[in-house]
Amino acid sequence: MSQSSANTAALHLSEKLPFPLKRLADLAYNYWWSWSSDRLALFQAIDPQEWERCGHNPVAILESASYERLTQLAEDPFYLKQVSALALEFDQYINQKDTWVSRVAPQVTHNNPIAYFCAEFGIHESLPIYSGGLGILAGDHLKSSSDLGVPLVGIGLLYRQGYFRQRLSRQGWQEDYYVDNSFHRMPIELMKNEHGEALTIKLEVRQRQVTVQIWRVQVGRVSLYLLDSDRQDNDPIDRWLTGHLYGGNSETRIAQEVVLGIGGVRALQALGIKPSVYHLNEGHAAFCTLEVARLEIERTGKSFYDIEATVRNSCVFTTHTPVPAGHDVFSPDLIDSYFAQYWTQLRLSREQFLALGARRLGDPWEPFGMTVLALRMSRACNGVSELHGQVSRKMWTVLYPQRSEEKVPIGYITNGVHAPTWTAPLLADLYNQYLGADWKTRAVDPKMWAKVDDIPDEELWSRHLILKERLVAYTRYKVRKAREQRGEDQRLIQASDSLLDPKVLTIGFARRFSPYKRGDLILRDAERALRIFSNAQRPVQIVFAGKAHPADEEGKRIIQRLMEWCHNSGIINRVAFIEDYDIYTGQKLVQGVDVWLNNPRRPLEASGTSGQKVCFNGGINCSVLDGWWCEGYQVGADGKGINGWAIGEDAHTSDQELQDRIDSQSLYKLLEEEIVPLYYDQDAQGIPHGWVQMMKASIKTNSPLFNTDRMIADYVTQVYVPEIATVVQPILAKVLL
Repeated sequence: MSQSSANTAALHLSEKLPFPLKRLADLAYNYWWSWSSDRLALFQAIDPQEWERCGHNPVAILESASYERLTQLAEDPFYLKQVSALALEFDQYINQKDTWVSRVAPQVTHNNPIAYFCAEFGIHESLPIYSGGLGILAGDHLKSSSDLGVPLVGIGLLYRQGYFRQRLSRQGWQEDYYVDNSFHRMPIELMKNEHGEALTIKLEVRQRQVTVQIWRVQVGRVSLYLLDSDRQDNDPIDRWLTGHLYGGNSETRIAQEVVLGIGGVRALQALGIKPSVYHLNEGHAAFCTLEVARLEIERTGKSFYDIEATVRNSCVFTTHTPVPAGHDVFSPDLIDSYFAQYWTQLRLSREQFLALGARRLGDPWEPFGMTVLALRMSRACNGVSELHGQVSRKMWTVLYPQRSEEKVPIGYITNGVHAPTWTAPLLADLYNQYLGADWKTRAVDPKMWAKVDDIPDEELWSRHLILKERLVAYTRYKVRKAREQRGEDQRLIQASDSLLDPKVLTIGFARRFSPYKRGDLILRDAERALRIFSNAQRPVQIVFAGKAHPADEEGKRIIQRLMEWCHNSGIINRVAFIEDYDIYTGQKLVQGVDVWLNNPRRPLEASGTSGQKVCFNGGINCSVLDGWWCEGYQVGADGKGINGWAIGEDAHTSDQELQDRIDSQSLYKLLEEEIVPLYYDQDAQGIPHGWVQMMKASIKTNSPLFNTDRMIADYVTQVYVPEIATVVQPILAKVLL
């Protein structure tokens, strides 16, 4: 790799900018700006309308801005001060030597980083290579690794069209469509070799040679490398290997996972990176372990079984779901067509190779499981919440017949969220005043969060109302735009301008519309729901957002039922659905709602992180006791929730009809008897002091625990460098400060 390639793209962009604005190029090519103190103003100020049109893409806005507009900004002293201040903050951040990891794990260096493999990364809406929670978690993982100074590199795929885009028909049916990403106008850089040519690796995919090029995304101090097969020297079918995220059939999926796992290891080699740990974030990357093994066999000349322990010692695995569809399996025939030449390089027979991914050995029809391969080839495995750890141990006891269920070697590290990314700037400013200007770097400190009590009720409430008003305005804009595109009746289009009311109790529900997440549970008793939402004295409103997988017909029907409900004349201004859910919409929702609703079927929610984002913004969770909420929910002496509400009972049943009935009745009762009365118990100034106290409890009890700084510290001390755990854990919170 050419050493001069490090900032080529930024240098090229800077040549187009007036001298005082040249540092904007450095900022544009590093996603650090997206969680910086000034993330709203700097690029948006160039041209607010173009900023919206280009999808909040800083490179595109600089490329498209006229030279006259840029020179206009270059003589604006206020704007120049902003650029200078942010550039200084950026330089101090990037060049910081004394980081948390340098103090607690100095043996992990950039010479031997952690390599973090994932099929999707949700860094920012301008880089659409994510579909949902897994990708957002992976993006936050990179950001906190950067903040804490963890030497880590990400490995993923660069999708030509990413995940599908969503629009709804006039009948409320989800229609899927795709849009090409313009890589050369995005904050990413094509890696070059010493000859100035694209840095590439080669793979064999079903007896065809495929050339894959490597792109780099800078996420603070962390580099994310993305693999791309869309090259003219590839067969047309192979150019689409990295076409869509989670698209196509099993053959597409296995080909992509070959590129991610095997190609990812080869890309690290081509880049001269020698990882100390390979972290497989979900089973999609499990083929990575085989390529690590192949290289070790090639290096040492030993057999697979002689080097197996060495490979296992370098690999760790995080599983993210108990839902069977989330665990990829491939037929033996499909494995044959992709690996018949490969297993000979591992010095294995076909039967030995297939056994690596088999739940039950000896069955010739047993499919090859990616999670099984990852569990067999990793020294440490974890679920993403305490309950998910328990569920995972039960799921995978079949692989450990000599162990009792509680001894199955799958632990847990509960997910968190990246506080600077998800906390609204308006709230961050309030925290600066009352918690200290360094609150973002002390996110794990419960004593700091306790100072939330010092914020006057009226000040916290007034800022929350501003954020809610912003959510209402954004929802009206999105709904009006969608109705116009559908060609709906003009009266319905105009009615968008009176949709929702910032003074009304507002619930948010946004996630993938998989049937187990029960997006329409609140409609189970339609008459009772109607009474709650249309109450003249104490109304309730709800905003929905999310996509169903293109192949998920039942998920699409759930969305259709919600869209029908949106047009119910009794609540037409109280229910809204925002199409084409993305990170930007997610931020507006978690920052503006009063209540975050989460009602999956237990125990299928491995963790969930949306509700954690709400906490940093003073939102309150109303959720079944599943995933992270089992750890977050706190009860007072009266048996009621201190920091939120729990739906239903903490019980598991295979009777889905019974669970749906119990949970829906519990939800209605909570709304009628606790949530709605508490919200509308307001003083003469319109401040609901009891509600604000619960907002503060939500912030101060959940924020220290459910953030990615704590999560990354757990990965470092429990998984990446476990030998330091006994030294670090007793003083973890102090060291993180």
